[in-house]
Amino acid sequence: MERAVGQTGAESGTESETAGEGETPPAVDDTAHHAAEAGTPPEAEDAAEGTADDAAEAAAVPRRRRRRRLLLRVALGLVLLLVVPVLAALTALRVNYLGDPADGTYTRGKDAVWLGHAWVDGRKKDADVKALADRLRDTGMRDLYVHAGPLEHDGTLPESAYANARWFIAAVHREAPQLRVQAWLGDVLASESPNGMRLERAATRAAVVRSTREILAVGFQGAHFDLEPLHSDDADYLTLLDALRAVTRAHDARLSVAAHQIDPVPGFHSFWGATTGHPKWWSQKFFGQVARRVDQIAVMSYDTMQPLEGTYGGYVAQQTSLALEVTPPGTDLLMGLPFYRENRFGHWAHAETVAAAVRGVRLGLSRTDADRANFGVAAYVDFTATEQDWTSYREGWVR
Repeated sequence: MERAVGQTGAESGTESETAGEGETPPAVDDTAHHAAEAGTPPEAEDAAEGTADDAAEAAAVPRRRRRRRLLLRVALGLVLLLVVPVLAALTALRVNYLGDPADGTYTRGKDAVWLGHAWVDGRKKDADVKALADRLRDTGMRDLYVHAGPLEHDGTLPESAYANARWFIAAVHREAPQLRVQAWLGDVLASESPNGMRLERAATRAAVVRSTREILAVGFQGAHFDLEPLHSDDADYLTLLDALRAVTRAHDARLSVAAHQIDPVPGFHSFWGATTGHPKWWSQKFFGQVARRVDQIAVMSYDTMQPLEGTYGGYVAQQTSLALEVTPPGTDLLMGLPFYRENRFGHWAHAETVAAAVRGVRLGLSRTDADRANFGVAAYVDFTATEQDWTSYREGWVR
């Protein structure tokens, strides 16, 4: 507000003229005079400022409310964007677990079990082998994948790693001649870290082939490879398998591999790899390329991130179908059973049960190729298995 300077001057002139006529001029209020010069009385100024502040505050309230509503809508949208697809996927998997498996979808006598390193490093004795043979008698078990590694990062394998292998093989053949003993060889690949085996190096692949030739000479009836994390479409891995197949055939032995899960949705491994750095899944095409190069392929159908037993079983049913679609009839396809317990994001013990896995396997087999002869399950792993695991395997799959 502008000061009323002209009005103040006129009032002063009138007062002087009146005083000149002999009348006593009224007393001048200095406070009022200075306030007039300032333009607004202090009380009025404070009142005006308060009114302006109140108006600004009143105007800001709707803006804040609009911002909050906008943020809530954005947050809700993001939640729906993430949650709805997940809920839809879980619902689909749970539905996939419904129904009854076809009659006759039980063991074909092609099952396997992964065994720990204690069997070949001197810790196990004859009595242990006899107990193992007794447990596996009258089941569908055919192959023992006994840990005889790990391979060194350069592909070599020291003999000390499997010092008692000859004893173990002989003991198994004495107690359970129907069982076949394969050397389980593995290593960490340098696919997601600077440390590990590098399959792109020809010298490393050649060393793996030599190590395989050496260990088969000990008496193993096969070589089972578990190299992780192995990304989909790894051409160097396929090249290695071609070389290994020539060696195992020359020794009349089996070539077997542990395989990653197949994309539950086409291309999912690419999306997961881009967002997490760990692709986890293989494309169905790559799975088929691997399956055509080996005698046995065992799907590691556990560590699935499934939160419920029903969704896990439905997931295993899906994986079984996907694997059957691209595995040649002449290759043994084995689906993994979780004979262990962990509780973390990737694996929930209450969900990933042997019973759910077996039922899922039977459902997938029923829907895709119920009469597939070269088919079985593979139990991981002997040293964490419980009596309940073995019972679920027997009651659900062996009968």
